[in-house]
Amino acid sequence: MLTPHPLRETLHNEVHARPYERLSAPLALTHLALLTPPGETRSREHLHALLRARHLPLPSAEAGHLSIDLGGLHLRWEQHTEFQTYTFWRQLPDNPTSFDPTAVSSVPQDWLRGVPGQWLVGLHVAVSSSREDGSDPLVRGSLDEDSLVASVVMDGQAEVYTDFRLHGDGFGRVVVVAASMHPRRLGRAVQRLLEIETYRMMALLGLPAAREVAATLSDAERDLARIAGEIRSAERDREPELLRQLTQLAGRVESLYASTHARFSASAAYFELVQRRIDELHEHRLAGLQTIGEFMDRRLGPAMQTCAWAGRRQQQLSERISRTSNLLRTRVEIEQQQSSQDLLDAMNRRQKVQLRLQTAVEGLSVAAITYYGAGLVGYLAKGGKEAGLLPLSPELLVAVAIPLIAGAVWSGLRRLHQLAHRAA
Repeated sequence: MLTPHPLRETLHNEVHARPYERLSAPLALTHLALLTPPGETRSREHLHALLRARHLPLPSAEAGHLSIDLGGLHLRWEQHTEFQTYTFWRQLPDNPTSFDPTAVSSVPQDWLRGVPGQWLVGLHVAVSSSREDGSDPLVRGSLDEDSLVASVVMDGQAEVYTDFRLHGDGFGRVVVVAASMHPRRLGRAVQRLLEIETYRMMALLGLPAAREVAATLSDAERDLARIAGEIRSAERDREPELLRQLTQLAGRVESLYASTHARFSASAAYFELVQRRIDELHEHRLAGLQTIGEFMDRRLGPAMQTCAWAGRRQQQLSERISRTSNLLRTRVEIEQQQSSQDLLDAMNRRQKVQLRLQTAVEGLSVAAITYYGAGLVGYLAKGGKEAGLLPLSPELLVAVAIPLIAGAVWSGLRRLHQLAHRAA
């Protein structure tokens, strides 16, 4: 037998982790998405409380998806990296003529108010089986005609109407007219609509950060321009202070980049998912109304461009600060090298002076040693003459000895220099 990878089954089953539901018209559906921090456990415990109250089995600790019948009301729960979603739906006996009562009205309100997390997305979906049975009154009476968005989706098998507005209960509204769609195909269509709304809101979380970044970056760019202008005419003693200011500015920009880069990257990823889900709907224009794809291109696209522009602006400003810092450091280093060269030249000059002084001192030393040596020879010669040992005069012997003593002393010093250089 082959040795299986410990994650083999988990990775294989990942493609089946969140299957589409089988939905049949008519029905009422409510979708909720709440922001939850990674690793937060209260949401799962709150879900378990609802299941225990109805004596239903609990999902495993590793499960990130649950689809279960609560008794006339179906629940689909999903745990994502940044958020969790609750989708409730129930079948209707007839095509809906309004959004009341909603699917979430059957959920215990105390439990609903206690759901952990920050509520971000709320959407009511009414699915009708045919236009003749009341979809037109539902659209006219429940959606804002001035901002109505509609299209034919899923290769002409369904129509979608929405206004992308929050109504009095804080929820958005979507009407789906599906005359004869297979339950699995209808489930895919509804799931894509829910994901479009959820990912749209998640993508827009980067917009407030982009606006805050724009104001901060404007100040940082002005500071950089001021510092760059001062660098051109700054004196040498001013350069360390300018370098310190550049370092502080770089730290501020890098801190801002670190705090927003993940948000901007997530917004770009969510926007890509929105576009992909819209493409999967296979939209066609309906009665001259704006399609969902056109609405997103016009309203969501600029916001995402703002986020992308803020990210690029941060990166470009960081690179400009780095280039300016490198130029200033190079200038400081060149000046330091010039100062070091001047210092070495001064040391060389001092060494030459010291060498000349040493040579002069050595000359004096030769003269002094020769003088004392000649004196010793003179004393010896006088003593020898008094004793009758030397027939020559002491003065003559001293005169002859002086060159010999001087040569010997000079030769000895030269020998000492050679030994010292050899040792060095």
